[in-house]
Amino acid sequence: MALQNHLKFSRAMNSLKLDVEYSYRDDPPVTEELFNQIDWHVGVNENQTAKTTKDNPHSELTWEKVSAEMDKIVAEYDAQDYARKRKEEYPSIESLVVALYDSDDKAAVDEKRAAVKLKYPKPGA
Repeated sequence: MALQNHLKFSRAMNSLKLDVEYSYRDDPPVTEELFNQIDWHVGVNENQTAKTTKDNPHSELTWEKVSAEMDKIVAEYDAQDYARKRKEEYPSIESLVVALYDSDDKAAVDEKRAAVKLKYPKPGA
């Protein structure tokens, strides 16, 4: 499963500047054009609603930096694909608990884990 655009964008933004406040309409800003349409929150007006600007007040949040950070996040997520697939097929916690007390069950759990590891090898292994 691919990482959703709104998640990779928000993770990239938080990685580059923690607690930055912004909003956008419709699609997550995954292009420079959409990034330039972000409403940046710069305070609160007299009605206690967010005061926003289209002018990016954060020099550390350029499209180039955010785009590169999104690419890094996607690469890290993709590198863990094997681990997510393994987790889905590994024996359950209940099976592991039973296997602690029964050698036949332990052998079955060991076999299943070995088969899952073979099916989804760690990259570079």
